[in-house]
Amino acid sequence: MSAHTYKLIELVGSSPLSIEDAVQNALAEAALSEKNLRWLEIVETRAHLEEGKIAHWQVTVKIGATIGN
Repeated sequence: MSAHTYKLIELVGSSPLSIEDAVQNALAEAALSEKNLRWLEIVETRAHLEEGKIAHWQVTVKIGATIGN
């Protein structure tokens, strides 16, 4: 396996449906402008509340993309 250099992107995805959907939304946004996405790390999970109920899930992710060779 050869050595790689990674660019690190940090995003917050949100969704009214689920944590998984919030992650997918962040990943979809990253894929619009970045190539060679290789991995992601879920850094933080939280929820926005309205009237004592979860209105939106918010998930902070770090996404690694290879750069160079």
